[in-house]
Amino acid sequence: MAGGRFRVALVIERFEPHGGGVEGVAWQVAHGLAAAGDEVVVVARRAAPPADPRVRVECVFAPAAWQPARVVWFSRAAARAARALGCDVVHSFSRTRRQDVYRAGGGSHADYMRRAYGAAGARLRRVSPRHAVLLAIEARVFADPSQTIQCNSEMVRDALRARHGVPEARLAVVVNGVDLARFHPALRDRERARVRAELGAPADAPVWLLVGSELHRKGCDTALRALGAGGPPDAELWVCGRDAAGAWRGLADRLGVGARVRFLGPRRDVERVYAAADALLLPTRYDAFANVCLEAAASGLPVATSGANGAARWLGDAGLVVEDPEDAGGFAKALDALADPALRARLAAAARARAETRSWAHHVAELRSLYARLAA
Repeated sequence: MAGGRFRVALVIERFEPHGGGVEGVAWQVAHGLAAAGDEVVVVARRAAPPADPRVRVECVFAPAAWQPARVVWFSRAAARAARALGCDVVHSFSRTRRQDVYRAGGGSHADYMRRAYGAAGARLRRVSPRHAVLLAIEARVFADPSQTIQCNSEMVRDALRARHGVPEARLAVVVNGVDLARFHPALRDRERARVRAELGAPADAPVWLLVGSELHRKGCDTALRALGAGGPPDAELWVCGRDAAGAWRGLADRLGVGARVRFLGPRRDVERVYAAADALLLPTRYDAFANVCLEAAASGLPVATSGANGAARWLGDAGLVVEDPEDAGGFAKALDALADPALRARLAAAARARAETRSWAHHVAELRSLYARLAA
């Protein structure tokens, strides 16, 4: 470190602005650190050209065909490449064994499997090579006293301390950032009617929005049951994400709500969809911190989510929280409450105010403070 500036290696398997949750976070962090004057080298298996020439990329080889081999190979190759760079801090966003800061963006993989699939499902998945590799890597990281673990929620920090024995001193909570210009309440006036017209949706009916992939884990079944049991009878549920919709359409039809559910698929313009909706409904079975809650909050959209989402504690009284993700009746009551425009307006304003504390510049500043503590 020289003059308060850091030389940082960021390790991420795919460095892309639109590759997914963690890829987008790494992209923002790399460019934010460069803007702060730090020297940034990204170690990746695959990378898009950075938007800032001050961000340098070092690509390493890892076989793409079989995920377990790719994860192990990339972990080893990235560690060698990062060590050769002689950086002040090596910060990994991927499942790798050796670094100074390990971002546990999904929390513990063991906790993810248990919460998403139940105890029996988790036991079955442990025997798969993919899950065995991920579990072995995280066990090594958790046991290594030289590594600091970045948690994106207090829920993850508490779980790593209580269930995995990681000392408090090695845990640092740094909540993700959000693009406050892209996700903004002002979009509502411009896009609400336009998006609804594009989709052939009613202009004034309440719309509850579920955004995410792995729809079973995101609680799509609970959301469909809640739609049938609570809220205005003309309300719609829009589901936005990569998962195939077929099985979920079938469940919606069996529950008698098929005509009120739209599956939009993945959207690059998700900010426009937030602008057209009235609330985010996310009864997730497990999310370390669902970024869609940040995006919705920044968009001035009320959020109803489960206690299994690390974002729930961050939202506090700026959102509605149903502790049990299986409690369709509890979420139906939340939809009843959200039918009140005055409540939606109050929650929307509180959510936006909460999101304004989580700009990417603020996120990067917190990371730089963490780097400074490690370098001291």
